[in-house]
Amino acid sequence: MGQANFWDNQEKAQQTIKQLKPLNGLINPFDALESSASDVNALCELCAEDPSLEGELETELLAVEKKLDEFDLRAMFTGPQDASDAFLKISAGTGGTEACDWAQMLLRMYTRWAERHGYELEMIDELKNDEAGIRSATIAIRGDYVYGYLQSEIGVHRLVRISPFDSNARRHTSFAAVDVAPDIEGTINIEIKPDDLRRDTFRSGGPGGQHQNKTESGVRYTHLPSGIAAESRTERSQHKNDANAMALLKAKMYRVEEQKRKAETERQYDEKGEVSWGSQIRNYVMQPYTLVKDVRTDTQSGQIQAVLDGEIDDFIQAFLRAKAAKENKK
Repeated sequence: MGQANFWDNQEKAQQTIKQLKPLNGLINPFDALESSASDVNALCELCAEDPSLEGELETELLAVEKKLDEFDLRAMFTGPQDASDAFLKISAGTGGTEACDWAQMLLRMYTRWAERHGYELEMIDELKNDEAGIRSATIAIRGDYVYGYLQSEIGVHRLVRISPFDSNARRHTSFAAVDVAPDIEGTINIEIKPDDLRRDTFRSGGPGGQHQNKTESGVRYTHLPSGIAAESRTERSQHKNDANAMALLKAKMYRVEEQKRKAETERQYDEKGEVSWGSQIRNYVMQPYTLVKDVRTDTQSGQIQAVLDGEIDDFIQAFLRAKAAKENKK
């Protein structure tokens, strides 16, 4: 950044600044922790002379402990794209309208989580169900380490509740799949041969009426050798939908290649996977009791409404700590 010609290429300069931000997000808290440690040591010396300062020391120690815990979590992000923005896709699974409604609830949960953390949100693609809920939706979430955090959410999510769509008020089980890919645009160059790409356009509006889009502004890209597809339909501009779909396709292709390198392709959940019994990573039970439990870490909470309102940090952190512990054993 100190070079005289740094700003000659505005786009490249912005990409460099974007890469610097997450690095500062790790280095600056470390410097702040060192400063806090010095302050605590000085306060300890004063307490030896004046015991009335012990209350202040205890408050300061709690604050430093919280900062250290946050820094420890941030330091677990060692993946090449952990600091990236992310595309999060939700797909309704087994359960019909009930599953589509559950997919809508998950979309709200992640939206609330992102808002709590001050992240930016953009709807990339949404396919609504005729009766209620959504069949699928893809959102872009932008902010520091979004992909690092949300990789914990990849998999099948299972809901048990009294169905609002059942006139007999019976208990139903529904499934939805969550997939997360890093937004690699500007950081990694994914080469796609033109002959390997198919581009389709479609009308992106709803079932009809005044909201029907009469132009084919929706865009879908399919990478023919791999079968990976990505689409965008929420923008009125076909140009913007085209850019969104291509960025999402590259993100999906990168994640697939990353998983191949790690020999973890079995952990990828998409439309081809079985979104049903036995494959879930987390259970959300509303009746006959309330409990959210992650089957990978055994982390649980009885406050299901708070979880559905976006309070999922405990589950994310437990996954990251378990993942880091597993990698340290290798």
